[in-house]
Amino acid sequence: MPKEILTRCGYRYDLCLAYKDNIEQNDQREFLSDTWHKIYGFRIPAKEIYCEGCISSNAPKLIDNKCPVRPCVIDKGLENCSQCEDYPCDNFNQRKVIYETFTKDIKVSKREYIHCIKPYENKERLDEIRSNNYPFSRPLNPELIPDDKSIL
Repeated sequence: MPKEILTRCGYRYDLCLAYKDNIEQNDQREFLSDTWHKIYGFRIPAKEIYCEGCISSNAPKLIDNKCPVRPCVIDKGLENCSQCEDYPCDNFNQRKVIYETFTKDIKVSKREYIHCIKPYENKERLDEIRSNNYPFSRPLNPELIPDDKSIL
């Protein structure tokens, strides 16, 4: 079973077909391009689909370079939105994925759900993390060392 890897907004990029490791193992970018268009209404040409993951350091190659969540979470020294006192905020809501919201008017196959909705269903995932940890959660990334003020 693959290790669950969360993005800053709670997507699971271990399940995302755009994630570099998944492309290298089983390239399904044509399917992804078509299904993203069907479900979310945007199209990225298959050859341009490639993401190193937003928790990567420095300047990773990302699918969504205009994401409002990543810089916000990084600026606050957090790993993901569930650790933020303002969760859910407008930035998060711009990237929130709830199955019913995107499937009201379209029929989605099981394969489309598994590969193009499930990895991005972040609201319920972050709500659960938050309910189990907040306000006692802290960054899990060893590179993020909290100062005395943030600990208190």
